Amino acid sequence: MTGRIFNIKKLIPGYPVPIALLITFRIFFGSLMFLSILRFWWRGWVTSLYIEPKFHFTYTGFEWVHPPGYWGVHLLFLLVALAAFFITVGFLYRIASIVFFAGFTYIELIDVTTYLNHYYFVSLIAFILIWLPANRNYSLDVLLWPDKTKHFVPASSVGIIRFQLALVYIFAGLAKLNADWLLHAQPMRIWLPAKTHLPIIGIYMYETWVAYLFSWFGAAYDLLIVFFLLNKKTRPWAYCLVVIFHVATAIFFPAIGMFPYVMIICSLIFFSARFHEKLLSFFPFYRSRKEILQTTGYTYRFRYGKVLLVGMGIYIFLQVLIPLRFLLYPGNLFWNEEGYRFSWRVMLMEKSGSTYFTVKDKIHQQSFEVNNAEFLTPLQEKMMSTQPDMILKYAHFLAREYKNRGVQNPEVYGEIYVALNGGRSQLFVDSSINLAAEPLTWKHYEWILPYKK
Repeated sequence: MTGRIFNIKKLIPGYPVPIALLITFRIFFGSLMFLSILRFWWRGWVTSLYIEPKFHFTYTGFEWVHPPGYWGVHLLFLLVALAAFFITVGFLYRIASIVFFAGFTYIELIDVTTYLNHYYFVSLIAFILIWLPANRNYSLDVLLWPDKTKHFVPASSVGIIRFQLALVYIFAGLAKLNADWLLHAQPMRIWLPAKTHLPIIGIYMYETWVAYLFSWFGAAYDLLIVFFLLNKKTRPWAYCLVVIFHVATAIFFPAIGMFPYVMIICSLIFFSARFHEKLLSFFPFYRSRKEILQTTGYTYRFRYGKVLLVGMGIYIFLQVLIPLRFLLYPGNLFWNEEGYRFSWRVMLMEKSGSTYFTVKDKIHQQSFEVNNAEFLTPLQEKMMSTQPDMILKYAHFLAREYKNRGVQNPEVYGEIYVALNGGRSQLFVDSSINLAAEPLTWKHYEWILPYKK
């Protein structure tokens, strides 16, 4: 009975839990982010993604975000890397968390073409860490200011991270409950044949049943893994499955980047406090729970706790609402992609497009065929060719560009063909519409042609 009461109490937001859960999360998350930033430099992506492009696709409402020049971009990445390192070691933690969140998010807002679900996830976790006392033990901050040391934190500090992680998995699973994924094994039937070079399993990649296995297992995994991680008895086996699943994902789909490793590291938050204390025991200067319990005044309490609780409630509400906003738009979600971003739809479709833009000068009866390579990188052109808001932003850019070249009142028309999940290529937008005259908005774009199966 005692054990049951204790478990129920752990669900109460103010109930104290050992801070070890936050400490290990801070160390592992900060370390992974630090290595990720270094990876960007090593791969040359800082220059190729944020400096070389002549034009950047900003997010609607964030048009004021621009890359701060060659040295500015490198300085920004340096600040974010240092902030990640300071988070890891717990030095000036609050400032480091704010700098990391602001800097990392600013980088991702520079260009929509770099959007990945795990970048959004990182920004959210960084925002959450700003408010959590993850530096109140096992950090340089408490080494410099010992009076800041705390050994227990409110359960809500851990619960909000678990909630955010659970949301990613569950929404990803719900998104897979569609006909293409379950009934047609798309896009797995397109992607897997490209993996025949893999040893041992490569010979099976052309088999249709393998594509269905991948699809159904992926949906079941995302929908159920959180519940197995929450259960003490199934947790070790569930985490083994987390590692196997995400390592396999990294091998099969390397373009997904650091997402598998982020999920492997963050999923440790579901383990018990004693598990995290054992992890910390492998680090130097660790103090056991027995030593901690001999001290007094060791529980952290939030200032303005009720205000923070209300803020947490608003945050949770928004995180549930934002992925559901696609319900406000008509038509096929995968075709229109309106409400698609920020909804945890991970690797659900194969979409390709071919774009041909024409700029017309009605006054002088002239027309100009646009060479996209003159303005866009291959990645930008690829991403733009299937996403309506980016197509519109590009059309507006072309209108400004050709106006600067002497074309009066330029009109921009697009002949764009898109193929979805192995289907036939179809005309994507109304080619008779002057896209330069269409407003950028969060509303449905009427000039997108309906999807025909």
